[in-house]
Formats: sequence, C-alpha cells, structure tokens
Amino acid sequence: MSALAGTGSASAIAADDPRSMLARPLAATSLLDAVVDLRRDVAATKFPLDLESTPDAVASRDRLVDQLDEHLVPRLTELSAPAVVVVAGSTGAGKSTLVNSLVGAEVSTAGVLRPTTREPVLVHHPLDADLLSHHPVLESVEVVADDHVPRGIALLDAPDLDSVLESNRESAHRLLEAADLWLFVTTASRYGDALPWQVLETAVERGATIAMVLNRVPSDSMPTVRGDLLGRLREHGLANSPLFVVPDVGPHQGLLSASAVSPIHRWLMTLAGPDRARTVVGRTLRGSLTALRGWVDELAEAVQEQADAAARIGTVLDGAVAGPTSDAADAIRGGAVADGPVRARWAELSAPDGPLDGLVNARGKVRGSARRGRARSAALAPLVADVTRSAAAVLAQAGAETESALRSALDGAGAPAGGASIVHAWPRDAAASRRTSAADLAARGWASQGGRLVRAATAASGSAGRRATRAVTAVGEDGLAAIALAAGAGVSDARVLLTSLLGTAADAVVDELVDDLAGRAASQAGLERTVVGELLDDPHLADDAASRLRLRLAVLKGLT
Repeated sequence: MSALAGTGSASAIAADDPRSMLARPLAATSLLDAVVDLRRDVAATKFPLDLESTPDAVASRDRLVDQLDEHLVPRLTELSAPAVVVVAGSTGAGKSTLVNSLVGAEVSTAGVLRPTTREPVLVHHPLDADLLSHHPVLESVEVVADDHVPRGIALLDAPDLDSVLESNRESAHRLLEAADLWLFVTTASRYGDALPWQVLETAVERGATIAMVLNRVPSDSMPTVRGDLLGRLREHGLANSPLFVVPDVGPHQGLLSASAVSPIHRWLMTLAGPDRARTVVGRTLRGSLTALRGWVDELAEAVQEQADAAARIGTVLDGAVAGPTSDAADAIRGGAVADGPVRARWAELSAPDGPLDGLVNARGKVRGSARRGRARSAALAPLVADVTRSAAAVLAQAGAETESALRSALDGAGAPAGGASIVHAWPRDAAASRRTSAADLAARGWASQGGRLVRAATAASGSAGRRATRAVTAVGEDGLAAIALAAGAGVSDARVLLTSLLGTAADAVVDELVDDLAGRAASQAGLERTVVGELLDDPHLADDAASRLRLRLAVLKGLT
C-alpha cells in the first residue's frame, strides 16, 4: 500500500521554510511580542450587550484565545520544539492502533470499549524532551518518550472527536488547536460523516497542515472509496493534503503490520529532523498567522457592533426622558405640590381666627405689629415643612416615572437591540433609595430659594420698599417665604395674599419658584438618565473599543 499521489509528498510541504518567514528586518521576538499583546487584548474583550451576534462573538473570542494559547504563543516562544502531530478522528477510527503501529510499541491504549482514549498520549523522542518541556499541551497529556519516534516530531493520540464524554470531546478540539500537523484518521464506512468535514473546514480556516488516513478499506472497494474521498478533499480545499489508505486486515489485536503503515511512517520520517520539522512548523505557523487576521478583524467588528448598539441605546434613552420631564413640569405648574397636606395646612392657617386671619383688611391694608409678625412667622413654619415634603414627593415621582419610561424604552415594544441587557444590570432597590435621597436634597434646595427671593423682593426702595417693610413687620421674613413657597406650590389663595403683601413683585417671586422647581424635576429625570447611562460607560462599549484590536491587527500585518 502507498501514499496516494503527489497530494502528500514531503517535498510540497518542505517548500515552505519557516526561516524565510523569520528572515525579516524585525526580529522574531517582535512577532512573539505582538502575538502576546494580541492574546492579552483578545482575552480581555467583553460583550456586555446581548445582541443576536453575541454568542458567536464569544465563541470566536474563546476559539481565538485557545488558538493563541495552545499553538501560536508556545510555537513562537520555541520555534525549535518538535512539530506536534495530532492524530485525531471519530470513535473507532483506529487512532491509537495507528500511533502504536507507527511507533512499534504499545504506547497508547487501544480497544473496543468506548471511549478508549481517556487521557491523551504524547509520544516523542527522548532527546526532544527539553524542547517540549514548556509546551502547554504537556499539562493535559500522558507523556511517553520512545526512541522509535523520529526526532523533530511528537505524535499526540487525541480523544475521539465524537466521544460520548463531553470532556473527551473538549480535550480533542483543544489539542487540535496545538497541532503543527493534523493526521486525521477516518474509515471507509465513516469518512462521509458530517463531523470530520466540519472539523477539517475549521482546520482549513486556521491554516493548519493536514494529512488524511483512510483506515480499514476493503480491497474490493478501495478504488471507489479512494476516488470519492479525493473528490471530497478537493471540494473542501484540501486537494494538496496527503492521503494514506490503510487496507482492512479484519479482526485483530495489537499492532498493524509494518507494511500496512510504512507509507505513513516513511512520510513522517521525511518530516523528521529539526530542520525538516521546522518546515511543517513554519507552514502551519504562516497559515495560522494569516487566518488570525480574519479572526481578529471579525472580533473587532463584533466589538464595534456592541459600541454601535450602545450608541443607539443612548439615543433611545435621551428620547425617553423627554416625556416624563414634560409631564413633571406640567404637574408642578398645575399645582401638584399643593395637593394633600399643603392645602390642608393652608386652610388651617387662613381659617377664621387662624394666624393669617385679618392679616390684610378689606381695604387691602396690611395689619400687624412686630410681635404679631414673630408669632405668625412661627405659625407658618410647619407650612414650609409640608411644602418641602410634598415637593420631594413630586420630584421622586418624576424620577420614578422617568425610570419606568427608560425601562420600557429598553425592553418594551420597539426596544433597541441590547436594551434588555441594560435593564438586567440596572438594580431597582438601590435606584429607589438613591432617588429618594436626591429628591429630598433637591426639595430642600428649592425651599431655601423662597427666603432668597423674598429678601430680594423686600430690598426695593420707594413705595414698594415701604410696602415690603410693612409686610415683613406683619408676618416676618420667614413667614413671607412660607407664603411664597405655598404660592409656588400651587395654592392660589397664597399667591393672592403674597400679591397683597408685596404688590407686583409677588408674581416674579412665584414664577421663579415654579420655574426653579420644574428645573429640579428635569434634573431629577436627568439623574435617572445618568444612572442608566453609567451602565453604558463600560469601556467595552466605547466608540473606540475596537481600536485596540485593530491596532494589534495592524502591527501583526506589518510583521507577517
């Protein structure tokens, strides 16, 4: 039996000498540094928004990290290490028997019970031990040194790709990432299965060097099976891959005959030796670095998609704030702050024999002495507390309605892609506590404006000044501020009274108080927008989030 045709001659592979790739103006260490930097940035890449493309992006990132960790970084770190030949395939393909037969000794357990290969086995020449000592693949394999393995290559018997054990399947795929050469084993009865071709397509994408072994082929069907498989190889971009056919020897135990595996053994020998093994290493390394460009570019596109989605979410959030802000302003101008305790307190103060009864007589003259003024001012103090609490409640309600509108905009009908991710990360309990504190602080700040505006109004000169002086005497400066706040809250009788006390200056005081409170309501709504906006401040959602990966890609292109 012989290796088929020029599809797998060693000379075709040997034409690619890795030294030609490394003989650049920049040292090989520069390429290693670039790949290490790329690996760090790829591993740090996150996808905060759950977009339709996110699962694929996460899988691509993880695959890229595996490729960098398992193959590119260790290979660039030690270019002289033996070429790792991973023997892979489906259940029952005969991988372990093939490895044992190539080595000429039982180095890997083979049998009929599945799964057979529970722990991967790496077989190498004893003199290559030091060169392999730092390879990460050694952490998950059983290592066997054997003089029969040619120097410069290491055979790795991987678990079944379709093992019933998930751990075996994961291990097989991970070990394939570490390969400098794939020796893919299938059988005459299973070479048409979908899984092998899916795996091989992945190998083509990453630029791996591949050889095929068609095992257990009956002699009467060999031409047909071989021809069909060659056609499939061409269809999948593997026309130049070596193809070896091992005849079906029937039920047997132990090693295959030397003649059955001699074509494969001779081919491996042509690859052996430090210089010739580096040819395989260089070819796969070049292919992997070339494939890496497309993977990194796709990853950068996925990161940019996250940033673009975040920008669209921000625009939606900006629009969602407008309605609650307008509603809050309308409620304040409509007297919502005066509803409830404030009106009740005003009714009590202005009732017959109440503190404000008789403050202005029927002819509009302000009545009162300094002593009465101090008493009235003290009696009006609870009104300030009522107005402040009511204002805080209105502001908090504005915040709550804004939050509700923002959440609906993110996960309701017509929500932007990724909005649900922001809602999921947005805690409700903490938001309510923060909102109440902010509303209380804003309401107290607004209440303090009453005194400032009254002091400004009473500082007038001339007849307006004398009128203001009588008002301060009759009700006290703090009392005037309380009446002004009640008017600003929406108590119409308070506005009438303030006008009687201050004249035309009262309108300016009340209007400014109303505008100030409406502005604080807008600020309260803006606070809710700011809080949810902080969730979009993730650096992985920044406009330039993809730039670091693109920079790494540019450096890599410059070096390769």
